[in-house]
Amino acid sequence: MASVFKDVDTVDAKAQILAYAKRKGALVAGVADLEALERIAPKGHRPTDLMPNVKSVISVGVGGQTQGAWGVSAKALTFFGSTEGMAYRIAYGMAFFIENKFRAPSIYCPPDLDPELGARYPLQSVKLHAEVAGLGARSLAGDILLHPEFGYMYFGSVFTELELEPDPPMAENPCPAPSCVAMYKSVGRTPCMKFCPVQCLDGEIDDDGNQVSMDYNAAACAEMSQQYEAVPQMIADAVAADNPADRDDALFGAAGKILWYKMSVGSGGLLAQCFECMRVCPIATKSELADPIRRATAKLDAEDAS
Repeated sequence: MASVFKDVDTVDAKAQILAYAKRKGALVAGVADLEALERIAPKGHRPTDLMPNVKSVISVGVGGQTQGAWGVSAKALTFFGSTEGMAYRIAYGMAFFIENKFRAPSIYCPPDLDPELGARYPLQSVKLHAEVAGLGARSLAGDILLHPEFGYMYFGSVFTELELEPDPPMAENPCPAPSCVAMYKSVGRTPCMKFCPVQCLDGEIDDDGNQVSMDYNAAACAEMSQQYEAVPQMIADAVAADNPADRDDALFGAAGKILWYKMSVGSGGLLAQCFECMRVCPIATKSELADPIRRATAKLDAEDAS
């Protein structure tokens, strides 16, 4: 069966694709400059390394947690703080939408780890896709992307052979917020730097309130918030135990039991589940449309004004 996607009106197609994303729950969506991604991403992790005939990289962003989530304890938030699954579902469906609507070969870009490189190297950086597509700018909080209206988001990507006009990156970085600049001038630290549980964040802000540098100790962060290697480490501790009591404690102690629980129910609490830098971030928590309450209030206000 012949493909007809080369005859598609790509301007209209882009509008329909981005509308699909919004209809399915994305707050933002855009197309990244493929040439920029190819230039920035390291060899082996460029879009063409995954899909040789890719012509466009589409990024979608969904909102972070509810307003109420920021008031719960850190240990509770580890189980439900992430909303990344929503972004992945939208991107997965979008690949099917593009193929069905425009007959252009497309894929959901896997956010997963490269099986040849281990637990710290993803196949693709969906964060880079989102940044280049203009969906967010890098913050002092470990390069987490922030949006001036929506705050903290999660992202998903779609690769397609349909060539779409790219969007520009964000013109201005919302980070640091004015209150963070004021705190930095007073004590030499921003809220995210001060309240990181493992003190893995550092950076510099100039006299005009702009980022000069950002330092992120990813190893310190990962040791606390990610458990990629937890199972083999637990087994290694059990094997190395000097006596049955220590072996049982390694396998069935409190830490072991909670890990087995997370694995058995497919809990997202296994990785990247520390939110303390975002909890104290005014952009993540107080931006105009940062949570469902703020978005609903803004919608009602707009309706009242019309």
